[in-house]
Amino acid sequence: MITRALALLLLSTATAWGGEASLASDWYRGFNNQARLIAGHASRAGETSLYAGVDMSMPGGWKTYWRSPGDAGGVPPDFDWAGSDNLASATVLYPAPHRIHDKAGDVVGYKDGVLFPVLLKPKDASKPVTLRAKIDYGVCKDICIPAEAALELVIPPAVGTSAELTDALLRVPGKQVRAGEDPTLSAWHLDQSSGKPKLVLDVASADPSTADAFVEGPAGVYVPLPKRTANMSGKAVLEVDLTDGVDLKDLKGKPLTVTMIDAKGQSETTITLE
Repeated sequence: MITRALALLLLSTATAWGGEASLASDWYRGFNNQARLIAGHASRAGETSLYAGVDMSMPGGWKTYWRSPGDAGGVPPDFDWAGSDNLASATVLYPAPHRIHDKAGDVVGYKDGVLFPVLLKPKDASKPVTLRAKIDYGVCKDICIPAEAALELVIPPAVGTSAELTDALLRVPGKQVRAGEDPTLSAWHLDQSSGKPKLVLDVASADPSTADAFVEGPAGVYVPLPKRTANMSGKAVLEVDLTDGVDLKDLKGKPLTVTMIDAKGQSETTITLE
């Protein structure tokens, strides 16, 4: 059996794109967590581009948060690339998260570790990119602890391919879905019949018992986590209480992002409440 350490060693010595090896920085070690940068060319939806990755690792039972931490609160990761050289843009992509139950309630995030792919656009693709990252995030077990990492990696233009980043990209929800693998939003509606508005989501899934969904509103607008109300053949039904800490008028006419997961895959779509 290949251990993760051996797999990482094999990946770091892989060569392609002119023979340069894919790269990794040293680990930045904090209290019960560590983080590093990796880099390489990777493919998503048939297109190969230059990516970095923010690789976070924690002991068993520890967790960190998604961009929307959930009802019980939490610290979403914050990425600052301002000190980088030859970098036009860095777009952080978020692997599909999971709902995690703890004493304070439900949060959304990742247990034990996560690799965030980062799509890089150099100002001059013929020159190296010096990537400098300042990252603030939270790690939690019984209590939450603020964490930070300062990371740096020089990425030559001929950096190798990264199987690790390509694998991480497969876990990022997108609007292109794999038939028979990814859950999809088959239907949705706004139910105001009881006088208490709720958003009803029908998530089509090959495994409805594991299906879940997360809804994000416009910047700064909180949307409660959906609650499962039914499992049907090929479908999970979830409802969002739009009277719980949110005002419907703050959501109407604005795009809402719906992220869906199940045991096999993930997807993302946008809806607008009229």
